Formats: sequence, structure tokens, C-alpha cells
Amino acid sequence: MSDIWSFLLQTLTASGAAAVLLAVKAMLRDKLSPRWQFAAWGMLALVLAVPAGLGGRYALLNWPLAVEFLRSLLTEEFGTLAHVSAPVPLPHFTGPPRTGAEWIYAVYVAGAAVLLLRYALSYLRLRLALRQGTPAGAERAALVRETAERYGLPVCPAVEVERLDSAFICGVLRPVLALPAGEETDEKVLLHELLHLKHHDAAWGLLICLLRCVHWCNPLLWRCADLAGNDLESLCDQRALERLEGEDRRDYGRILLSMANEKYARTPGTSSMANGGKNIRRRIEAIARFKRYPAGMALVGVCAVLVLAGPCLVGVRAQGVYTGDGLLPQRLRPYAAMASARTTCCTTYAGAFDTYAKAMLAENPVYLAMCAPLEDQDRLWISARLRRASRLESWDSVRMPRLESFTVDWQSGYWIYNLRPVENGAYEGLLVLEPDTVAPWVEKELPPWDGTVHSRYLAIQPLRAEKQGDRWVVLPLGDFQVVQGDERDTGNLGLPAWVYEARCGDFTLRMRYQTNSCASDIYAFFDLPNSSIPVFDFSLHPDGEFISSYYSTDLTAIYNGTPADWVSIRSVGASSTPWSFGDERPELEHPGIGNTSGSSSAGGEWGTRYTYDLELSGRKPHGIEVPLGGSGGGGSGGTEPWVYPPPDCYAADFYLNGEKIGELTLLPVEGGLQ
Repeated sequence: MSDIWSFLLQTLTASGAAAVLLAVKAMLRDKLSPRWQFAAWGMLALVLAVPAGLGGRYALLNWPLAVEFLRSLLTEEFGTLAHVSAPVPLPHFTGPPRTGAEWIYAVYVAGAAVLLLRYALSYLRLRLALRQGTPAGAERAALVRETAERYGLPVCPAVEVERLDSAFICGVLRPVLALPAGEETDEKVLLHELLHLKHHDAAWGLLICLLRCVHWCNPLLWRCADLAGNDLESLCDQRALERLEGEDRRDYGRILLSMANEKYARTPGTSSMANGGKNIRRRIEAIARFKRYPAGMALVGVCAVLVLAGPCLVGVRAQGVYTGDGLLPQRLRPYAAMASARTTCCTTYAGAFDTYAKAMLAENPVYLAMCAPLEDQDRLWISARLRRASRLESWDSVRMPRLESFTVDWQSGYWIYNLRPVENGAYEGLLVLEPDTVAPWVEKELPPWDGTVHSRYLAIQPLRAEKQGDRWVVLPLGDFQVVQGDERDTGNLGLPAWVYEARCGDFTLRMRYQTNSCASDIYAFFDLPNSSIPVFDFSLHPDGEFISSYYSTDLTAIYNGTPADWVSIRSVGASSTPWSFGDERPELEHPGIGNTSGSSSAGGEWGTRYTYDLELSGRKPHGIEVPLGGSGGGGSGGTEPWVYPPPDCYAADFYLNGEKIGELTLLPVEGGLQ
């Protein structure tokens, strides 16, 4: 907690837990024993002691959204997110405050320091008063020991102090029993204070004081501190009444009136924390209806604490993103959208790729903010605001700067090609979109059309997903380029692939391996009266996995010999299968005779091609590529992460004229994808 926004996030998170706790305690006020009434405050103590947002969850509500909305509205700064690193203030002295937020935080830290100093001085003043006291006389000391022995309680040194209203325990490490000088002290009062001593209630009081200092400007948490102190006293009353019988119980309420200590009320490190007179009436009413709670009520208490643990400790995580429409005024929508996007970060690399791709398809900067690095958020905001101010009215329709040269066919969806892990736990892949219409001013930049019938233009961009802090972000590794691709498969033409090669005589056997993945169901269906129309599913999955993926292979033999030797070759064949380093060489299928090909579910393939069927078209046979077939596979649906990393190598058998002439190992070509 190093700025006003992190404090606001911490105290709002605690307020959410406090609201749930107060509601449950109000419903079960007469149902739970004082033990469980006080134990329930442990849930709030844990929330206060743990930095808000640990594990990406917040008590009751998505508080970061509110904090970031307010922060962006007041400062228009987007380069960082409010982050709670510690549950207590950690001031950074980098110079005098410069911004309004820094001044407010300085005032907050000063207020916490002043309150802490006030409590410290109050405790020191009390310790000085105790030093001026005198050890308890023999008669009173004997009464204290007898009371402790009768009820099996610990004992500590007793001191008589002038002008003291009531007895109390002072000190956590070296406790002292303070007694009013010159006055008799009832045994029931001693019982009450020795019970405080046994259960270390002075330490609980000190903790409550520290929480008051940290959250001094939060009235809800101050109210909780008062109630927690009251419950601590009620619990001590309960323990005392359980040890008393008959008339002593009835007399305990009367004695309680003499225990109010207004002079040292709320002094930290003492049992006088909640001994103020305002709490006496409620405690007397509780004593009047005192009863021994049956053993079964302990189960009710456990259930109540578990009910509180859900929203208070497990909390909630942001599930959706606000895209800029709704009931908010037009001026506030961009701020709410950016706050929502920045706090709904991507928690998986697949979710980051998916969110980035949909940002490009929808041309929506709100989606892009979810997966962009924090240092790029200011630039993204300025770019979007300038575009909106210059020619657009709706935040949703802000065009993305990377897609100015063309629009995309959003119904075609996207693919991430050749997904692979790289250094430092990052992943790289190629985003593939389909342009819808190409702007005239970029036609000259398009690759020449090669006349292929089954072809279309594809827009591709290399991407890298890496984890920065607790969020996955996407970094473009280049600009979008438009290439020619196969419309039947969005396949190999014009797109990179992993290449494996080996030489055998006058031939080079080459395998191309390619994958494509998607983290969304490609299509959702809109039901119409007479039909269902498939459309791309634009719902965001920032914590999703790749649920569809496919791989394809293409095996080719390249002739490197002379025309004279080519004449003697009647057929070329090969069979291959993926092979992992260290495993035994797998058995391979015979490629067959004639123009045949096939594949297996394990990724193996085989094929034979008659060379006299090849169209040479006047070309020399040197460098001719003999296609030997291809294969593919994959899956989709469910939650299985369908990902197919490239194999280590391929085992291959090579055939000429029907006879095997070599057993090859196809190794990856240097240079990676090509």
C-alpha cells in the first residue's frame, strides 16, 4: 500500500467483508454464543491482514473497477494499476507531493501517524501512572491469588493506583493488574480481569487499535472495531458467568456498573478497551438473558463462520468487461470501459491471444486494453480519444490504429498459427485474419496475384504473449501484412511452417509442419424462425484455454540431379512419422505402388508418385518438387487444451522405383519457421 489508490482498494475490500459480516451477525445475533460472535471477527481480521487482490479476488465486489474508474476519471493516468503490496501504509519518500493524489495520500499517512502517536502516548501515560503506584497490599494480593487458584486462572503482579475508576489488565508481554487504591475490589471483578489475562485480551485490544490507525478515515471499519471490542467484553462476561452460580450470577450485573473505566477507555494494550459506560447497558441486558448454549450451537457457529468465509476470503473475480454502452452518461463511458478492461486482465496466454484477436476483429480498444502492457495504456487511451474526438461519436466504433489499411471479415473469426513456447515462459504465434475489403490506397502494397483459383488474401501479424506481473499481455512482433492463402484450408500457401529435411542421393526429402489454434468456439448460432445463422462468437475468455487446434503436414521430394538421371526414375515414394529424440525408431508403412497416399491418426503418412505424370512444362527436372501427399488432424470442443507442438524430428523411408534406398531422419532446418 504505497499510494492513495492502493489504500482505497484495501479499505474498500475490507468494507465489503465488513458489510457481509455485519449482515450475518445481525441475523444471528441471538443465535450465536459470544464465543462465535467474537470468532466471526476473525474473517474480517484476515481480510485486513492480507493485501487486497491476493489471488486476483476481492471481498464481495470487484473493487478494482471502482478504484480504477475513479482514478482514471480524476487523473487520466493509465500506465499503472492500483496494487496492494502490504496491508499497512508503505510511504515512499521520493520528494514532496506533486499531484493531488499524492497530497491526499500524504494527509492519510499523517492522519494514521497522528492517531498511532496518540495511542502510544496514552499507553505511555498509563504506564507512568502505574510506576507511581504501589504494589498491592498483602490482603489484596492474597485475594487475587485466592481468586486465581479457585478458578484455575493465571496471576500477574498487582499494583494499586490513585484516582483509578476500576481494575484492568495493562500490558501484553509483562502484564500488570491495576487496582484502584484505597478501595475494595470485588472477587467477581478480579475474576473478570484474570479471564482477560488468561485469554490475552490485551493483545486483541492492541490489534484493534492498530487497525483503527490504518483505517482511521473509514467509519464503517471504526464501527466494526467498536463492535469487536464490545464482543470481546461480552465473551469475557460469558466466561465469568459460566464459572459463577446462583446469587453470584445475579450480582454480576450490579458489579459490572463499577467496572466502567472512562479515563483509560480504548487505551491500547489494556483490558479497558471497551469498558466505557456506553457498552455497559448492552452487556447487562446480555447477562440478564444468560444461558448455557447447547453443544449443537457450536455447529451453528462453525457454519456461520464458513458462510462468511466465502464472500470475505474467497471473494469474487471480474467476469466480464464493460464495453462503453449502458446507462452511464456519455462522458463517463470511456473511463468506465478502460477501468473495466484494465482490471479484467488475461490470466492465461490463450486468453491473451484470444482477446487480442477479438480486439482486431471488433476494432475495439476496450478489448485491446485487456491484453496490452500497462505502459502502453496511456498511448492507447490518447489514440482512441483523438480518433473519437475527430470523427466518431461512439466509443465502441473507435477504429484500431493497426487496421487502418483494411477491414476484416469478423464472421470468419481468427486463427493463431504455429503456436510455440519460447524463452522466459512466453509464447509466439501468427495471428491470421481475413480481410473483408481492401482500401484502394494499399492495393499497390499487396502481393501479386498468382492466378490460383482457390486463393484469397489473408492478413497476418506475428505476436508474442508473455506474463507481466499477474497478467498476460500480447506484444506485436511486426505490422500486419497481407498475403495470398488457400481459401479451402486457410493453409500452407503464403504462411510459414516448420521445415524438416534430409538428403538421400539426388533427392532432398522435405516435410512442412503447421498448426492453427483458437481459444474460442468459432461459431455461435442465432436462432431465427426458419433457420440458424452461424456467426463468430465474440464473448471474451481472458482465462480460457485453446479449445480447438489442428495440424497439417506436407511431404515433398525435391530432385537435385541431372536430366539424364531423371529419365531412369519411374516413381518416387516415401513414408514418414513423427519421432521423438531418445525413442526407438518407429516402424513405417510401405508407401505402396502407383499414385497412392495415406496417413495415420498418429501423424504418419506415406505416398508414391509416378514421375512421368508430373507436368514439367518445358522446365528442367533439376529442382522439381514431387508432392508425396499430406495429412492433418486435430480436435475441438470441451475444455481440453488442443495444442500440437512440432515434433522433434521425422523418421522416413525413401523409395525409388518401388525399392527402398534409404532410412532417413528429417531434422529441423535452421532458422525456425519459414
